[in-house]
Amino acid sequence: MMRTAILDANVVLSGLKSKSGSPFRVLQALEDERFEIAISVPLVLEYESVLSKHLDRAIFTDEDIRDFIDYLCRIGRPTEIYYLWRPILKDPFDDHVLEVAVASESPYIVSYNKKDFRAAKSFGIEIVSPFEFLKTLGGNT
Repeated sequence: MMRTAILDANVVLSGLKSKSGSPFRVLQALEDERFEIAISVPLVLEYESVLSKHLDRAIFTDEDIRDFIDYLCRIGRPTEIYYLWRPILKDPFDDHVLEVAVASESPYIVSYNKKDFRAAKSFGIEIVSPFEFLKTLGGNT
């Protein structure tokens, strides 16, 4: 069974901004099918918003961003949220990330904001940095 994780928008953004580092290798591991992501409509909308606002627009066009979002939608496992766990996290804008993790039974949320997701541990979800997540995948990280 393939391992499932939720990628926080900060990890996706970091992975696209630099080809060196753990976030980029996490995105590469998606291509290699070493794990799958679960996605939801709110999470995809957040990805699109964050990437549109924070990527260097001299490098990434609107079309590039749309193509990448389409790619994530194509490879991601769509997850419907039937029960909202709000408010539970320190940052209420992160609650939808926890909700997709719970609904998809993903054991990991990959994020740089580990402290904001402390409550996720009560659901059996581990909050890991990109580097820590790569270690769970094993192999050549």
